[in-house]
Amino acid sequence: MYGKYRQPFLDTVPGATGKELLVRDEDVQVLHRFRNAADAEAYLAGDLFTRDVTGELSPLLEADPETRLYDTV
Repeated sequence: MYGKYRQPFLDTVPGATGKELLVRDEDVQVLHRFRNAADAEAYLAGDLFTRDVTGELSPLLEADPETRLYDTV
């Protein structure tokens, strides 16, 4: 999944600047980087996230995906 959607994310999502896979014993997280919080919010509302990524992952998830937005200073 990560490999399938990494490049489309970087190539097509406005403001996308990076994407990394974070793997721990207790879970897996995907860190998405954007130019600003507005670009991140737009991605979370867009089809690539809501339909493609979340839709394809939903059979594997025990709960709804947890999303958090952070801003750097």
